[in-house]
Amino acid sequence: MTDLVMDHFRETGALLEGHFRLSSGLHSARYLQCARVLMHPDRAEVLCRMLAEQWQGERPDCVIGPALGAVTLSYELARAFKVPGFFAERQDGSFVLRRGFEVLPGQRVLVAEDVVTTGGSVRELIAVLEAAGAHVLGVACLVHRAEENPFGRPMVALSRQIFETWTETECPRCREGLPAVKPGSRPGAAT
Repeated sequence: MTDLVMDHFRETGALLEGHFRLSSGLHSARYLQCARVLMHPDRAEVLCRMLAEQWQGERPDCVIGPALGAVTLSYELARAFKVPGFFAERQDGSFVLRRGFEVLPGQRVLVAEDVVTTGGSVRELIAVLEAAGAHVLGVACLVHRAEENPFGRPMVALSRQIFETWTETECPRCREGLPAVKPGSRPGAAT
């Protein structure tokens, strides 16, 4: 499955090589620009159907992802499950449900994310959902970039890609004087 998923990234130019500052603040020589894959409805549908088939947990009542990166993913994954799908967005630096989106106490929620590295955004979203009384079943992502599951609950990923990451002081590209690019949906994060 991993090769098939990465084929989608290569074919759409979504596997980037260079010097990148991730939302976590870590640096990497590779970056997965999921939006380049998910902008193709046929690819998004196929990948999310595969992701839904991989989920072995309890059936969700809805799928929610953090904006901006997981907006398309949460919609397509929800479509595969035939449940509502929506997203949380940042307001004053914290995730909130807006636009009439809400979770009800006891509602079974599957959290969607495009790429998980440290899992910080997803952990923030889980805290918001649980504070609203939702029952978070787990996390579904296209690509998991870390060694461990950082969530303490079930997680499924279509691909596992361990790309080396560094702090800014450890980064060999920084030592070479190469500028880091922040290509994700939070360009001001972790600068």
